[in-house]
Amino acid sequence: MRVAVLADIHGNLPALRAVLSELDAESVDALVIAGDVVGGPYPLEVLERLAARPERQLWISGNSEREAVAAWDGEPVADDEAGRAAAWSAERLDREWRDRLDSWPIVAELGGVLYCHGSPSRDDEVLTRATPDDVLAEVLSGVGEAVVVGAHTHQQFIRPVAGGPICINAGSVGVPYEGRPGAFWLIMDRLEPQLRETTYDIAEGRAELRASGFPGVEEFIAEALIRPVDAGWVASYFEFGAGRREDPGPPPGEP
Repeated sequence: MRVAVLADIHGNLPALRAVLSELDAESVDALVIAGDVVGGPYPLEVLERLAARPERQLWISGNSEREAVAAWDGEPVADDEAGRAAAWSAERLDREWRDRLDSWPIVAELGGVLYCHGSPSRDDEVLTRATPDDVLAEVLSGVGEAVVVGAHTHQQFIRPVAGGPICINAGSVGVPYEGRPGAFWLIMDRLEPQLRETTYDIAEGRAELRASGFPGVEEFIAEALIRPVDAGWVASYFEFGAGRREDPGPPPGEP
């Protein structure tokens, strides 16, 4: 089975459009959407474009979907970037899309591969290139599949786990933390991973995202397109947030 995996799109429609244009030239049996489709400038447009694809689709819930559903249901949202993104997404979803997001599992198997967003047990599990081997092994203990594919931390990696599965991060289509702009995704050819990177016109993307009216759109544009942060620093920062590493300080080049 040949499967395309798209994750962490975060409503970045121009990035998704570029990936789907490239995907049109590929032959795949299925499309796995591995969470955090919403939580950005064009949540509804991204959902509809993916739903219209001809491939068999497997949708996985990420923390952004969970947060958008909670906001749709009237639960209070935090006054921060994630909370505002959840509220924005919720305002653009009708009941049908709300229910579809709410129905997505956080983990599913397809073709011998286990797909999730954060980990098989949590949609917000922090697993990075720098996560200690013993932590990775503990999180993935009990997994029977040979390969686990996740996302959430916006960086591609392929890591074998001693006595366990290969752990793969598909990367982020919409807001990559790879140290350079682009859209990052994955093809699983049976059990063989192929990390993909798609470039797109940054100036056009910036104009389209700005036209959305998304709150904090300039910071979103800077983070997604204009000001790529050092990839090694990002992994260290995530590990610090998970309590596994000392504070790495500000990103390189910032005071």
